[in-house]
Parts: sequence; C-alpha cells; structure tokens
Amino acid sequence: MADHDADDHDESEEPQKEWEARHTAPQSPYSGRDVGIGAVVALVGLLITFGVPLLLTL
Repeated sequence: MADHDADDHDESEEPQKEWEARHTAPQSPYSGRDVGIGAVVALVGLLITFGVPLLLTL
C-alpha cells in the first residue's frame, strides 16, 4: 500500500511549467492626471465616510 501512495505523487508525470513565459501585471506608468483623479476619488470617499455622519449628528 505504501508503494502505491508513492506512485500517486510521481512528479515526472506532471507537465513542465514554463515560469519564464509567465507574466505578472507590472506597475504601469501613470500620469499626473491619473494621480489627480485618484486624489479626487480619495477626497470624495473621505467626505462620504466622515462628512455625512458628521452632518447627521448635528
């Protein structure tokens, strides 16, 4: 039984993976406009998160 378990995990039967061909998403370049849009989105989010509850407590 132990010999059978060892045969189930034989690595020679697995297909070879080509890690060199794999590409992950690199950090793409961004412009000043992209930074500005991100800052505006962050400010709107902060206003909604903190401003609305603050206005509702008044």
